[in-house]
Amino acid sequence: MLIGYARTSTLEQLAGLEAQQKELEATGCEKVWSEQTSSVSKRDKLAEAMSFCREGDVFVVTKLDRLARSVRHLGEIIEALEGQGVGLRVLSLGLDTTTATGKLMLNVLGSVAQFEREMMLERQKEGIAKAKAEGKYKGRKPTARLKSEQVLALISEGQSKRDVARELGISERSVHRICTSQH
Repeated sequence: MLIGYARTSTLEQLAGLEAQQKELEATGCEKVWSEQTSSVSKRDKLAEAMSFCREGDVFVVTKLDRLARSVRHLGEIIEALEGQGVGLRVLSLGLDTTTATGKLMLNVLGSVAQFEREMMLERQKEGIAKAKAEGKYKGRKPTARLKSEQVLALISEGQSKRDVARELGISERSVHRICTSQH
């Protein structure tokens, strides 16, 4: 059985969701789960669709970015599907893990994506080092330290560190650091 999953990030992307649903149905998906939620939010319909799958089924998505938020997350999804004896088909890539070539291509794509991310992080690190050397990069403003007087005043009034942190919008660790640096 072909089982489809469609997702868009926001409510404004309704046309994109409908287009995915139509493409999945045209491909022959008998059941299609759809949801509008960001990739980092809890995705209940994805979990439902995956748990519906049975051995021999194929899980179908229109694009890889509709399914996974990262290479690691993709790996987890594939591992879960493989554990159930379920294949994965990504329509935009012509990828089907029920074939040996499809499995190879998925591994290559995952490796390329990971390499790309590592290169981006390396370039970012180099850019920051260059900006620091030129005196253009100062890092983020130390927001918690700017609130030191307020922290100490609230602590002296008897408030707990947790309450102070919550009230001032800083971490409990920052409150603790400010208090210990004053002793």
